[in-house]
Amino acid sequence: MRMKRKKLIKEVMIAIVIVFLASNILNWMHQPKPETNLLPPQTVTLLGGEHYVLHKGQPVVLHFWATWCRVCKLEAANIEHLSHSYEVLTIAVNSGNEDTVRRYMKEHGLHFKVLNDPSGKWAKKFGVTAFPTTFFFDAKGKLRFTEVGYTTIAGLTARIKLIE
Repeated sequence: MRMKRKKLIKEVMIAIVIVFLASNILNWMHQPKPETNLLPPQTVTLLGGEHYVLHKGQPVVLHFWATWCRVCKLEAANIEHLSHSYEVLTIAVNSGNEDTVRRYMKEHGLHFKVLNDPSGKWAKKFGVTAFPTTFFFDAKGKLRFTEVGYTTIAGLTARIKLIE
């Protein structure tokens, strides 16, 4: 019985390592190539018409996602959690009109800031080709980290803490 348990633990650990390596390889392969490594200072219009200014002075997280993306749906609660303590702007890419995105947010109990990008203009500007993709800018507006794919609350928070 003890031998079976050791073998099972070994197999689980090997599987975890393989998933970790595969995830990092996919992350590397899908790394975006933004037009610039600086946060563009500009005013955008959020869902509902509220204006939001992308500004320096504190870390900013730009999170690209889509309503049709299953991984984005899994990660949404993590982004919601992060948005309560840090400056987070999310960009809903190719997700339909504002009513569609607003309905999605309501159905999933999400309240983070959303810029609707129905044509993918913002995604193209930042070189985003896979979803979700998250950019971490420091207080000076310099890009410090980019993450493609699912990220835990701990992973998101750790990246913010490293650039604060």
